[in-house]
Amino acid sequence: MGNCVTAQVRHVSGASQGSRTLAGSGRGQKGNVGDNGEREDLVPAVALTQQFVPHAFTYADLKQATRNFRPDTLLGEGGFGSVFKGNIDERTFQPARVGQGMLVAVKKLNKDSLQGDKEWLAELKYLGALRHPNVVKLFGYCCEGDHRLLVYEFFPRGSLENHLFGRSGHTLPWNTRLKIAVDAAKGLTFLHNAKIPVIYRDFKSSNILLDSEFNAKLSDFGLAKDGPTGDKTHVTTQVLGTYGYAAPEYVATGKLTPKSDVYGFGVVLLEILTGKRAVDKARNGGEINLVEWATPYLIDKRKWSRVLDQRLDGQYSFKGAHIAANVSLQCLCSDPKLRPTMQDVLESLQPLVDPKASASARSSSKSKGKSPYNTPNRDRKDINVSKQGHEVDADAKPTIAFKLPSPTHDASKLQKQDPSVCPSPTASPLRMK
Repeated sequence: MGNCVTAQVRHVSGASQGSRTLAGSGRGQKGNVGDNGEREDLVPAVALTQQFVPHAFTYADLKQATRNFRPDTLLGEGGFGSVFKGNIDERTFQPARVGQGMLVAVKKLNKDSLQGDKEWLAELKYLGALRHPNVVKLFGYCCEGDHRLLVYEFFPRGSLENHLFGRSGHTLPWNTRLKIAVDAAKGLTFLHNAKIPVIYRDFKSSNILLDSEFNAKLSDFGLAKDGPTGDKTHVTTQVLGTYGYAAPEYVATGKLTPKSDVYGFGVVLLEILTGKRAVDKARNGGEINLVEWATPYLIDKRKWSRVLDQRLDGQYSFKGAHIAANVSLQCLCSDPKLRPTMQDVLESLQPLVDPKASASARSSSKSKGKSPYNTPNRDRKDINVSKQGHEVDADAKPTIAFKLPSPTHDASKLQKQDPSVCPSPTASPLRMK
């Protein structure tokens, strides 16, 4: 894999858990106006008091922290490799005994992963610089010989995917679902509103991790990419992501914009509403693809509620569910220009969780302030297409001085998704940009 040199991550104060080509699982700010007239962001900002540089762990330390990567510490496996639970001292980051120190998740790169180096470096680049309450916290990395590892905060409640589709028999309550959706929207809004926008590119329920209080954070930045700046409307890149979540125009053309993430958010919000996977071959033919199945119901004001998760047993706000369903519908427009921004999405969903945010959010939409500054997928099958809290200061683009080999890819054809029609909304529309 080549030799590593010291990572240099520039991180200054600011304002404001493999290779994943498009693949299917087969299973499926605006801000508020403050007292001084300035806009306050729905996505909070905490200025750094000092530079943050990810800790450089030794491989021996991480072996000790995970008890030699014992099977009983395995949290999950994916295309990137495996994730293990470990213990480290909260202050020194040295290995700690079981039950002592703090729990961490240690992601270990599979040496046979074709694009693992690229994704490992992308995660280090972005998570080494980004600090936000709804973005997973990276503690450090290991780049020693052939070993590539990343060390993150540990999430005791696992992923949103596990809670929506797991076999625990527990039904995620409505209010918790909304809270998770809002948290995820805050994370994406933060990424998109940076001076150099960050496109997440792999937004899905398995990448939304939950802490003990069900606070949601975005994880797995291996596919993240700098978005368009200046006069550019998009970036053109190899098509990477996950079937069922990737925007149709991105799949067809390789053109990537923040609105590509908005589509993915719409799919996940639909999963939250229905309790169904984005893609599930176990369902009947017409129901395999969630978006294709749900859209005819969502555009019908008399039938939209039929898509709601029956396990909720009516324990939800009808009005709130209607608003959330409409937000999902608009995020899924086949024309990306007609999709809302994540700021608009957040502004529409936030009042469902915090009613006090409603009036102030409407007021802020009329103000002219400056723009805010700024884990493992077991079921994935990889297909390649040769197409090509703290805050971060978006002016300070992270720099990493690693010399890594260019991975090779096996090119194969990708079947295009049929873009869904953008229907007329059944509730008050979002402001489109």
